[in-house]
Amino acid sequence: MINIGLLGCGTVGSGVVKLLEQNGETILKKTGKEIRIKKILERDVEKCLELGFAENCITEDIKDIVDDPEIDIIVELLGGISPADEFIIEAMEKGKHVVTANKDLIAVKGQDIFDTAENQKVDFYFEASVAGGIPAVTPLKQSLAGNNIEEVIGILNGTTNYILTKMSREGQDFDDVLKEAQDLGYAEADPSSDVYGLDAARKIAILASIAFNSRVMLDDVYVEGITSINAVDMEYAKELGLEVKLLAIAKQEEGQIQVRVHPAFIPIEHPLASVNGVYNAVFIKGDAVGDIMHYGSGAGQMPTASAVVGDIIEIVRNKNYNSNARIGCTCYDQKPILNINQLEGQFYIRMAVKDRPGALAGIAGVFGNNNVSLSSVLQKTNDWDMAELILITHNTSEQNLRDALAVLKGMSIVGEINNVIRLEGMDKK
Repeated sequence: MINIGLLGCGTVGSGVVKLLEQNGETILKKTGKEIRIKKILERDVEKCLELGFAENCITEDIKDIVDDPEIDIIVELLGGISPADEFIIEAMEKGKHVVTANKDLIAVKGQDIFDTAENQKVDFYFEASVAGGIPAVTPLKQSLAGNNIEEVIGILNGTTNYILTKMSREGQDFDDVLKEAQDLGYAEADPSSDVYGLDAARKIAILASIAFNSRVMLDDVYVEGITSINAVDMEYAKELGLEVKLLAIAKQEEGQIQVRVHPAFIPIEHPLASVNGVYNAVFIKGDAVGDIMHYGSGAGQMPTASAVVGDIIEIVRNKNYNSNARIGCTCYDQKPILNINQLEGQFYIRMAVKDRPGALAGIAGVFGNNNVSLSSVLQKTNDWDMAELILITHNTSEQNLRDALAVLKGMSIVGEINNVIRLEGMDKK
């Protein structure tokens, strides 16, 4: 018998309860042990009673769980950083193994938890923290461990992917689609963590740390959200044979790391371009395996519960052979993380300019003076004596582009620089 202490019985917690019951017979055959949730830390007693638990199994005192010598594994599904971090460390110090789905905690406090797990020789598993039901952590730690990972690019937030998909397919603006997503339950009442890219930033910090064996913290990730994207940009993307996605990008080259989250134009031929709606995907490039992609439900009750229960099963198997703490923290390097201004790439620029002779030449001159080469220029004329320019650059540095745009903003012929969006994966065309 393996006893579980469950911290939190909300959406994912109740999913874990259901899955352990639903597939209990199969899990028993796979592990050789019956897995039982012995105690639950939860204030909403009625919720637990509805799931079939006796009242004496429910507590609001963490001591009732971490001090129970019969409990082998703690499953933390409270969310947030505090008090989850204190509960996890206290449990590990009592010799208990831990499973969590808490991306916030790992992205900010991961080092402390990994150090405690190593010192106490206990397992700490967190597959569900990154991409819900999509395996991402375990493949990087195990199946792909023989590779030098060159890049990890993900669509890691279902809310933003749903919004951008609807905008692309139906020509709607951001605010309208966001409201629809909230009405359907795909977006929270306060969607800021999603639409400003912070949720994806936490997840790519975790994946980058594993992929590159070097600790990446949330503050190391450059972040832009999707609030500046509108229907006009979507139309131009189609005209250019591109799709707009919020990408979480981690790359390493010559011992240096770049980690960023921002909207990007990608070729329609790119594998990530066909990931639509609330679905997520993780695209990985390794020196041996080449390009691979994992695709599926990145959130939701049962997909996330699937990852949590998978981690529980792995810990039970480890316990069966006294082999816990086999794969702990793998961040043995300290690689430098590049500032966004040090990076190079291609850019889409949409700007309004006065429709005057020589205007385009003047603008091109500013780009040239700042070592920004233009790949293509598309000009659209409107009814207000203004022209809309769509510019695509060749590969250039972020800093050079910013310098050029700073000059352009001060020119009398420039009405407005409407948007600047990076291009990614153009080598996949």
